[in-house]
Amino acid sequence: MKIVRARTDDDEISYGGVEPEGIRLYRGSPFVAWEPTEVVIDFDSARLLSPTIPTKVVAVGRNFVAHAAELNNPVPEEPLIFIKPSTSVIGPAAAIRLPPHSKQVEHEAELAMVIGKVARHVAVEDAASYVLGYTVGQDITARDLQRRDGHFTRGKGFDTFCPLGPAIETEFDPLEGQRLTCRVNGVTRQDGVLSDMVFGVAELVAFITGVMTLLPGDVILTGTPEGVGPLVDGDLLETEIEGLGVLKNPVAT
Repeated sequence: MKIVRARTDDDEISYGGVEPEGIRLYRGSPFVAWEPTEVVIDFDSARLLSPTIPTKVVAVGRNFVAHAAELNNPVPEEPLIFIKPSTSVIGPAAAIRLPPHSKQVEHEAELAMVIGKVARHVAVEDAASYVLGYTVGQDITARDLQRRDGHFTRGKGFDTFCPLGPAIETEFDPLEGQRLTCRVNGVTRQDGVLSDMVFGVAELVAFITGVMTLLPGDVILTGTPEGVGPLVDGDLLETEIEGLGVLKNPVAT
């Protein structure tokens, strides 16, 4: 099932399920309780928003060997995690805003896991049951600030620095080695496969929930392949994962 969150023409926000004829609106949310309505709206009459509103986004650094190498960093022996605030999250078509503090903002295309139920001390073999589904994500990074600060909080925490969408796919299996690509103004910048992750999705769920409790709707960004590069005012950023669709975001000041 493809789950979306949309603003309709009457300015209402609802979760919905993608059907061939449009988006069927639901009452409630997939993270608590929901039920379908009789209302199906045309794709053109809905503005897609981020498909989840997480309390936190837990991102994983250096989870692709080639990406660690391109930034002259070692591959960590255990997952390197950091937090992006919930206020960094935006949805499809929303603008990534370049902060005046930075002169080097870069894209990082990533697979995003969406947690479906409260998760604490989850075993690797049980991890899949805690994941509602997957969507496309970006870990936008002010690289100069990251280097200057010596940590990730400011460089990765600006408003609009975590685009997510367009939908949560509940039937997606990341173990199939799907391609993850990133294009800027139609030119491919990143092109990797999910099977190249150093730590797989189940390992990440187990490791992170051994540190903190994940709540329904929380997101894990699983790392980016090589090819990260700059974004400037006027760019169009497209992030695509086979089976999950394309997430498009303009870049603006």
